[in-house]
Amino acid sequence: MAMNKARIAVLAVAVTAGLGAWYLIAGSAPPPQPSPQIVSAAPSLETIGIMVAARELPMGTMLSEADFRWQQWPKADMPDYVIRKEGDFAKTIEDVKGSIARTAFTVGEPIRRDRLIKGASSGYMSAILPQGYRAVAINIDSSGATTAGGFILPNDRVDVVRVYRDDVESKIRGGDFYASETILTNVRVLAIGQNVQEKNGATTGSTNATLELDPRQVEDIVKAQRIGGGQLTLALRSMLDAAKVKEGAPEESDRALTLVRFGLSTTAR
Repeated sequence: MAMNKARIAVLAVAVTAGLGAWYLIAGSAPPPQPSPQIVSAAPSLETIGIMVAARELPMGTMLSEADFRWQQWPKADMPDYVIRKEGDFAKTIEDVKGSIARTAFTVGEPIRRDRLIKGASSGYMSAILPQGYRAVAINIDSSGATTAGGFILPNDRVDVVRVYRDDVESKIRGGDFYASETILTNVRVLAIGQNVQEKNGATTGSTNATLELDPRQVEDIVKAQRIGGGQLTLALRSMLDAAKVKEGAPEESDRALTLVRFGLSTTAR
């Protein structure tokens, strides 16, 4: 009988607790709902069409309408040198057609007016020459003996070294004496043979190299080829030299003469 009373008491407590919990839940306010987040719209990016290369355009390419296309570009980051699709852009297309690329363009690269030249009677080499410079060809060994083993290519930079027989020293000392001097430094190669673009990675089979020279350098190299015989050799420079200011011919005091006799060499300044 005592056990029944205890069970009834426990059951009464459980029922009372359940009713109390239900009352609290039913009478309490619902939990607050999260406020909706206000998402601001991204600002619109203003763009404009610019002219870009539709394909790889090697240096010297005469442009046709198939060689370029219009591409949208952020107006805020628009370089000054690009060709924009604005105003009478049909006239712009006509102005660009028939121009010669003075440098190579990669696919998608913006077409720059300063890298184009247009002239009804302009030859190809005169079109790619910078203003104030001349193109001069020199004889080279077709086996590559005078062009760093045939690895000198268009747009490389080279030194020009003249090797010649010193008649005075040969007469004084008896035997053949040879001297060498660097007559030009850090000059650009425009072409190897008739090739103005890299082809097969070598110059084998070519018999001349065309160099980009200023008027004074032209005089130096013409005299070197005509006076006293000798042979001109091209010494390939590091590609890092391309970023340096053109040095021109070295000062007279910096030129070294190498005398060779029976396989032994001495240097004089």
